[in-house]
Amino acid sequence: LNISETKKLHYVFVESLSNPKTDPLLVWFNGGPGCSSLFGFMQEHGPFKIDDGKTEVEVNRWPWNLNASVLYLESPAGVGFSTVTDYKELFYSDTSVARDAMKAVRIWYEEFPEFGWNKQNNPLYITGESYGGLYVPYLSWQIYLNNLKADVPQTGLAKYNLKGFIVA
Repeated sequence: LNISETKKLHYVFVESLSNPKTDPLLVWFNGGPGCSSLFGFMQEHGPFKIDDGKTEVEVNRWPWNLNASVLYLESPAGVGFSTVTDYKELFYSDTSVARDAMKAVRIWYEEFPEFGWNKQNNPLYITGESYGGLYVPYLSWQIYLNNLKADVPQTGLAKYNLKGFIVA
């Protein structure tokens, strides 16, 4: 997701196996900072897993995408496959990470409007663990502020169906 001329946030998206048209969308952050969200995808709750000490990929019997679509977002830029080309962009705060994540969510919804952008259908939950637990409320606050501004028709902003956040 190209959030600026110098920043690209990598993501992996897994669609709900139940009813992707109505099931919730979860945005997931691993902590660190500096831990790739692919860790959650490949070792915790994604559709596949690689257990510690193993080399084979196995099907996860209890993935989160049984009843929700999950967007694994690698953030901040410079983590995992997310990139930054301007060295100065590697210095960030929790607030700047949340603003970047908000841009990424907006761009993602523009690319995949069937998941509820401006339609208020799919419930949205922001989720994360460890230090990602700081990104979660910061991004939720950015979405809340966005939704307040979106209530003014002249802004042209999308309103997101934010239902809550989960921190582990």
